[in-house]
Amino acid sequence: MTAESKKIVVLISGSGSNLQALIDNQISGQVSGQISAVISNKQDAFGLVRAEKANIATHVVDHTQYSSRETYDQALAQVIDTYQPDLVVLAGFMRILTPEFVQKYVGKMLNIHPSLLPKYQGLNTHQRAIDAGDKTHGVSVHFVTEELDGGPVVCQAEIPILTDDTAETLAKRIHTKEHIIYPLVVEWFCQNKLVMKDNQAFLDDNLLPSTGVPYVEKS
Repeated sequence: MTAESKKIVVLISGSGSNLQALIDNQISGQVSGQISAVISNKQDAFGLVRAEKANIATHVVDHTQYSSRETYDQALAQVIDTYQPDLVVLAGFMRILTPEFVQKYVGKMLNIHPSLLPKYQGLNTHQRAIDAGDKTHGVSVHFVTEELDGGPVVCQAEIPILTDDTAETLAKRIHTKEHIIYPLVVEWFCQNKLVMKDNQAFLDDNLLPSTGVPYVEKS
């Protein structure tokens, strides 16, 4: 790890497929940052196994052991801060974060959300897109702010909604895109190309549009 290499802490709640994509890209050198630790709010999250296989430190901060969201987030921040990360990556971390926690890491915390934001903030995004009769659906990587799924968008990938699509088939195809664009955005941050200023995202000093940059497949 070089002196300039960014330290990353990843927060998960479940399988950790996006974590695996980040690990794979770190191993291949396509993500130059170093994942220092993986923290889960659930003891049985499979992502912890993925991290252990990659010799990455793991921690469980079980939300059921805390009386309030505030005390939980304070305990979580204490664990995060032992690693002094440059970037906190939310990879399927199924917790609504307190404003105090978000402010502590503002400008250095990213999330991935399975919709073309600002459409369909929150849950059940795939079914909501189908029910609305949308022709396209997708995934967004964004900076985290106090508004749920409302921070400035960095990058989006889009897929068509097919006539026979279900929420499950959409989710599967969206996952493929997630595993491409999340490592891409993390690397932009690691290379100091991506910053958040005044609640806006800038890439190479250029202000990004409200929907970020579209990911286009290379032919």
